[in-house]
Order: sequence, then C-alpha cells, then structure tokens
Amino acid sequence: MTEQRPPVPPFTEESARRKVRAAEDAWNTRDPQRVALAYTPDSSWRNRAEFLTGRERIAAFLTRKWQRELDYRLVKELWAYGGDRIAVRFAYEWHDDDGQWYRSYGNENWEFDEHGLMARRLASINDLPITADERLLHWPAGPRPDGHPALTELGL
Repeated sequence: MTEQRPPVPPFTEESARRKVRAAEDAWNTRDPQRVALAYTPDSSWRNRAEFLTGRERIAAFLTRKWQRELDYRLVKELWAYGGDRIAVRFAYEWHDDDGQWYRSYGNENWEFDEHGLMARRLASINDLPITADERLLHWPAGPRPDGHPALTELGL
C-alpha cells in the first residue's frame, strides 16, 4: 500500500497552511525518524551546501543537526503555494555546546508527490548570533503552542 501524508496536492491556501504547520510541529519534536517519514523514500534535499538523497540520509542528517543545535525551537510560515509546491520562510533559535545562541533564518521550496510526501526540499539558511535576552521563541520542548506568536507577529 502506498503511504499517504494528507493534505495532498493540489494545494489550496488552507491545505498548504495545514501542511506547513504539520511540518513545523514534526520538526519541533526533534525526532529524526518521525520527521523523515514525511519525505519520499528517495527524497532529494539541498540544505545549505549539503545535498542528500533518501530517508536514511535525511534521518542521519537530522540526528547530527539536533545534536549540534540544542534547545531548538522552529516557526514556519507559508509564503506561496501552487499545484504540488509550497514555499515557506522560517526562523529557529538554538544554542551550541558553548551556550552561544543563534537565530537561523531561511526559505524552503517544497515539491510533493501525489500522496502528500515531500519529494524535494531546497533550503537556504543563514545564522545570526544572538544573546539569550534577544530570544523570541519561548515554549517547552515540542510543538509551538497555538497561542505563541508566528513569524509575522514577532516581526521576523
């Protein structure tokens, strides 16, 4: 049986927003295996200057990422959508082993198969060192609470 990951294309504004929030919630679990299931088995990624193909490599990448990016908190926002594609902008905050905080800003372009699995992800990301006092993303580990401001409300 073919895996399904609703909503599926073609996307409406409402279904694209649901897809973006589902992705944000999954990434905020920091569970590499769970996150990797949202991608096709042969999904193709560009993340910064790293190129990956396949769920196993995606899960390994995410494992390394979250070992390095501690206390990770992510917010994604729909930028555009059409057919089987969605564009998002995002910001996440994290700190390294030395306690230096960062806010990472970026954009992603997503392409989905007919079952709602992401077949391609292209991500461009920049890191800005911040102080702990400059942090804006405050909630317990896990998905962002419904009442927490999104990127636009935060002025990001």
